[in-house]
Formats: sequence, C-alpha cells, structure tokens
Amino acid sequence: MGRAYEVRKASIAATGKMKSALYMKASKEIYMAAKGGSADPRENLALRAAIEKFKGQSIPKDVIERAIAKAQGVGAADYVGATYEGFGPGNTMFVVETLSDNPKRAFSEVRAVFNHKGGKIGNSGAVMYNFNRLGEIDFEGNNIDEITDALILGDIDVKDIKAPEEGIISVLVAPSDLQKAEAVLKENGVAEFLVDEVTLIADQTVDLEGEDKEKYENFLNALNDIEDVQNVYTNAN
Repeated sequence: MGRAYEVRKASIAATGKMKSALYMKASKEIYMAAKGGSADPRENLALRAAIEKFKGQSIPKDVIERAIAKAQGVGAADYVGATYEGFGPGNTMFVVETLSDNPKRAFSEVRAVFNHKGGKIGNSGAVMYNFNRLGEIDFEGNNIDEITDALILGDIDVKDIKAPEEGIISVLVAPSDLQKAEAVLKENGVAEFLVDEVTLIADQTVDLEGEDKEKYENFLNALNDIEDVQNVYTNAN
C-alpha cells in the first residue's frame, strides 16, 4: 500500500496532537476542493472525493462543514500544492505531497527531514516511476470472491483485490472508476469504507528489519509531523 495500513488505523485512534494534525490536513484538502468549484459535493466531484476520503478517517462532520464554509468566504487563503521525491532509510522510496500557504517553508521542512533523518531528497521522477496512481477502497468483509464478481460485472477496471489482514478487503481500481466502484460496493452491502481515496501504490516494495525499520519509522513520523504535509507514500511493507 502507499501508506502502511496500520498507520491509517492508528490515525483514527490517535492522540490529541495527531488528531489535530489530521483535522488540519482534512480541512485544507476539503477547503481547496470547495474553493475550486461548487460547495455541493453532488456537483463538485473533487469535493465529494475529499469528503469521502476523510470520512473514512473519522473526521467529524463539523470539521468538513467549516472547511466548505470557509472556502466560500471572501479573501480566503490560497494553498499551493507540491510533490517531493526521495529515498529514506533502508533503500525505501518516498513521495511526499504538501499543501501550504507558504511553499518555501513546506519545502524547507521536508528537505530537513530527508537531510537529518537518514534520507536523500531527489529530483522529479527519481522514484515516481515505481508508483501507480490508483483508487483504493478498504472495508470490513470476508466475501472477496463475491465482491470480485460484483465489481467485474459492474464494468469496473479492477487492478487488484486482496485481504491485507483478517476481515478486511482492499480493492484497487483505476482512479476514474473509484466512484463507480463505491456505488457497486454499496449495492452489495458495504455500508462503510475504512479507506476511500486516490492514492499511490508502489510496484516494487521492500521489507525492513531491525535498525533499518526503526530508522524508517522515525523518518515516516517526522514527515507526518510536518503541518504542510498532506500525504506520504512509500514502498516499504
């Protein structure tokens, strides 16, 4: 997966500090989607996707509504997105997406983690070749064969279906088919999605042990602690 599945689960039951950071990331992404179009998710597909993504991470309804309302205000802040690539401990690959009202600050803080936590920031394309942009939907269930049949019959461009852990099904589809896949899954009894987003998935992954694993976890945590970082993708298992 682009981000370790356990990291996503941990964010749902996070400490107050982690929760605050997650709420900020949700607010900025939803804000930008609402500012770029209609405030009605039925008319604004980017906004709908952002809302669905963060609903799966237990973002409260009032956080979503405040972000949308703020986007409709006069003189609201502008955020600029950027993507950085590089290498982390244990020959891991990282893609870091930021969304900031101060792009220079965002780059400086991301670069500092790479420089001081055992990594090396690279140029555009340094690691992106190893990642594919896909739609991911994770949910509770065990009927993987039935889900597979339903998606195929629904004319969904399915890239992969697997069970990353007991009782969880993870579906990967073409990004353009994410909403169609949502509809098919709901028609087949899936009431709630744990993950529902367009993400980056690595082609080639690496396993880490011992000191490399510890350094990797510290590196990943340092990136996620940066306020301007929206998403971190890695090829580590």
